[in-house]
Amino acid sequence: MDEWLQNLVRLWTRFRDREDPVKDFAKFYADPVSINGVASTIEQLVARARALNAGLSDLESEVLQVVQGAGAVDGDGAVALAFVMRGTHTGPYPTPLGIIPPTGRSVAIRTIDVLTLSRGRVSAIWVNADDLGLLRQLEAVVQGSPEADARKESL
Repeated sequence: MDEWLQNLVRLWTRFRDREDPVKDFAKFYADPVSINGVASTIEQLVARARALNAGLSDLESEVLQVVQGAGAVDGDGAVALAFVMRGTHTGPYPTPLGIIPPTGRSVAIRTIDVLTLSRGRVSAIWVNADDLGLLRQLEAVVQGSPEADARKESL
């Protein structure tokens, strides 16, 4: 399972190295896969990975903790994965508040994914990413102080 998870994470951080990302993603994900209760196709996953890699360069992931449920080792069951993805914001990055133009800042995105595995592929994902923390790192959201409020008005 460790090598499988490492290869799954590399799909997202080594996206630019892929000749056929749809084929590569189909090795790990069911089509469609449920993401936070919404069905997404492999092509939509690839589009997410493309946007991530277009906005952030030098992507690296550090897995902080893995919890495997019964059956996960055999390809059926659940795996919870806590990780931090680091990169440099060098391109337009889509966020819940809209697209953030490049800032050149180094960022760390903390995320917990709960993966449901069916026949060796991810069939469902519950994602909890620290979007607010990322927005604060990019100064798209600033904490309420006179200085922060003045910066926010200039954005």
